[in-house]
Amino acid sequence: MRVLLLGGGGREHALAWKMAQSTELEKLYVAPGNAGTAEIAENVNIKVSDFQGIADFIVREKIRMVIVGPEDPLVEGIRDYLEADARLRGLFIIGPGKAGAILEGSKDFAKEFMIKYHIPTAAYMTVTAEQMEKGYHFLKTLKPPYVLKADGLAAGKGVLILEDLQEAQAELKEMLEGKFGKASQRVVIEEYLQGIEISVFVLTDGEEYKVLGSAKDYKRIGEGDTGLNTGGMGAVSPVPFADEIFNRKVEEKIIQPTIAGLKAEGIDYKGFIFFGLMNVEGEPKVIEYNVRMGDPETEVVMPRIKADLIRLFEATARAELATADFAMDARYCTTVMLVAKGYPGTYEKGKEIQIGQTGESLVFHAGTRKEGGKILTNGGRVLAVSSFGKTLQEALGLSYRNIKEIDFEGKTYRSDIGKDLMELEN
Repeated sequence: MRVLLLGGGGREHALAWKMAQSTELEKLYVAPGNAGTAEIAENVNIKVSDFQGIADFIVREKIRMVIVGPEDPLVEGIRDYLEADARLRGLFIIGPGKAGAILEGSKDFAKEFMIKYHIPTAAYMTVTAEQMEKGYHFLKTLKPPYVLKADGLAAGKGVLILEDLQEAQAELKEMLEGKFGKASQRVVIEEYLQGIEISVFVLTDGEEYKVLGSAKDYKRIGEGDTGLNTGGMGAVSPVPFADEIFNRKVEEKIIQPTIAGLKAEGIDYKGFIFFGLMNVEGEPKVIEYNVRMGDPETEVVMPRIKADLIRLFEATARAELATADFAMDARYCTTVMLVAKGYPGTYEKGKEIQIGQTGESLVFHAGTRKEGGKILTNGGRVLAVSSFGKTLQEALGLSYRNIKEIDFEGKTYRSDIGKDLMELEN
């Protein structure tokens, strides 16, 4: 099978790495890809926003399957665009259409959906600029900290958590007046949930689903979860406290009602669902939905999948997921991100990367490019070093040892990934 994967980050390298192992694969293309995907696939210089260019490439190269990595093209309706092209009849597409992608594209829609289908989540109110006074009043009814979320996609920057009421009111005003552009024309004000965050990933064909395990990522740039938010500094899978009881609650109270709700809404959903959850005293509550895999969580989830990924995707496209072979590796997988100095603020690109003997660790490229035979940095998050272990300590120890085999100017990373979970491991 000839396959096209859209995207160019660590998530896409991990997906490409897994797909490259498939006995069903004839040729794998990645658009635009990075220096890592170039080692296992053919990179194509097409932007994920160039729907016409993508469609023409699919026709020209006789592509049978398309996997959409990032959220933006899904929210913008790439599935609908490709399905409307008469030249592409029978194309397998992994990723929801615009109607399903609104779960991530609009936080207000997601909250309404959760309330309608009795999916546990935080109390909330959505306001526009004309309802600012109502927003101020609702904030006064909440206990700090206060959570403000831009309704639309804001490149991961649209969520604010604030301790002071007056600051929250001021930020609400700024958001509604265009702080995040169109994304914050509506703002979701949300009750703060106290607990431990966890993500659960599902692949669904609209009827059945496979749970791809749990993960916890680390967003802050600094040790001990301090400093600015990033796209993710590391991840662990599975999460130790996600035991059989907790996982059953997630399935029964969240996953199954979500898929049933999508079906009830007439949404033909084929692809990933990322459930961003909070464990509140043993009870899972939904913080957010994403309609694709997370990054860097993909770099710990994909290695644990014990199945042919392309066969899984084909079963998803054909609505035959119930009978597909699938299992998850019971071992821990951990990843530690190497980032550029200055990230998530201003940073330089074009630094040469030296990768030595990394042993049993997997090195996934996130922000890299090839030039003249050299691998150069090409983003804030540069590489993810993923490792297996029977224990968290073993897996993390391997990742941290092999980080020393990689070097580039300004190499930065957190040395405390997963340490907060080690005491929960047993």
